[in-house]
Amino acid sequence: MTAPVRRRPDESMTLLVEVMEKPLDPGYAEAARRRAAGEAPRRGSGTVLLLLVAVLLGLLTAAAAVELRAPSGAVEARELLEQEIMDRQAEVEAARAATAELSQEIAALQQQVLQAQDQDLLDTLRLDGVVTGSVPVSGPGLVVTVSDGDRLDEDGSTASSRVQAVDLQTVVNALWASGAEAISVGGQRLTSLSAIRHAGEAILVDLVPLPGPGYVVEAVGDPDELQAAYARTGAPAYTQLLSSQWGISTGVDVAEELSLSSVGQQSLRYAEPVSRDAGESQEESP
Repeated sequence: MTAPVRRRPDESMTLLVEVMEKPLDPGYAEAARRRAAGEAPRRGSGTVLLLLVAVLLGLLTAAAAVELRAPSGAVEARELLEQEIMDRQAEVEAARAATAELSQEIAALQQQVLQAQDQDLLDTLRLDGVVTGSVPVSGPGLVVTVSDGDRLDEDGSTASSRVQAVDLQTVVNALWASGAEAISVGGQRLTSLSAIRHAGEAILVDLVPLPGPGYVVEAVGDPDELQAAYARTGAPAYTQLLSSQWGISTGVDVAEELSLSSVGQQSLRYAEPVSRDAGESQEESP
């Protein structure tokens, strides 16, 4: 019969036993043993390791600083986006030029057919084309220039001194009321369906942004009549207020020859067939 194994009374207090029996860390105990034996402490390896760590940390810090100061990925993405915008703008301009060319071809064929069949209808279409902007227009007229001011706001910006869409709307409406036959803003021909509005800080005419800071409004018509009628509208007083309050400059000049491009053929929205009886009655009437 084997004797039972005796257990230590403090077997369940291992942590306290370690603290009491081995109060020193093994590293400190080894250093104390070497000091008692008269051995010199070996610090060379620790110094080299410390230097290596310091050099590595310095290299990592320098690399991080270079990455933060020159974010190549963001620059490349911006350049790619700018290039895509320029490519799309070139495509839009090419499509607009092709549309204008096709519109001129359609107008020439229409004129060729109607000239031999119905001259009165052809003359009516020409007059309607001036209003709808489907035909180019040239002739004398007025040129109104509206430019941004340079007065600073309280926060140091020039937001209040910039030309707004409502400013161009006021000038355009006054020119229409003065008898203008055709108008363009920033090279964009206006029609009865055109819209001048803001999109952020940009002014759009039929979704086409206008480059600032100067905006040119061209109106074809008799210069003397246009100038006299325009002076009687509220536009001159309005632009004078813009100049005195926000420094927005405005100029009105007479042009001997203006050329306004067309916007192409407009979509037909409403039409009525001409009855045969009405046509016969017109032919019979003296």
